[in-house]
Amino acid sequence: TAIVIPAGVTSIGSASFSGCTGLTSMIVAAGNTVYHSSGNCLIETESKTLILGCKNSVIPTDGSVTSIGRLAFGGCTGLTSITIPDSVTDIFPSAFYGCTGLTSITIPDSVTKMYAYTFYECVNLQSVELSDNLQLIGDMSFYKCQSLTEMTIPASVTTIDGTPFYDCNNLSSVKCLATTPPKLGN
Repeated sequence: TAIVIPAGVTSIGSASFSGCTGLTSMIVAAGNTVYHSSGNCLIETESKTLILGCKNSVIPTDGSVTSIGRLAFGGCTGLTSITIPDSVTDIFPSAFYGCTGLTSITIPDSVTKMYAYTFYECVNLQSVELSDNLQLIGDMSFYKCQSLTEMTIPASVTTIDGTPFYDCNNLSSVKCLATTPPKLGN
């Protein structure tokens, strides 16, 4: 339920705590020069990357987080909602992978890239508001988001990789606001 990272820890592997569904608290000991914690989020200080969150995380709004890392909330089935602050510009692959409790999300206008598998298997995700400055929607971003019924792709999107809506069986309406069709990648 709780993680305490000692001051001497200088490396934490990707997805180290992925799937720890009971996790509610993260603390980094004072004096750690690589990581810090805030709002029950584990943050790599220099890169400003949130590397681990939990069901009751509150992403700091002070600019200390500019990206949500790979599998940061991976398997966090208890996460029902999260506010992504305007300081975030990138959401890396699989950031919200398997967050089956997540029902809605708003991607702020500061986000320009949403990489592959972002909301992979978020089966109860019903509502997504994408950034008006989003340029890239990664492959399988919404794979198996079976509760999605509609999606609006902002005019700013220039690239859609692969099949971002694969196995979204109830998605009946996709509206693209771009006057020039986005480039379809891989």
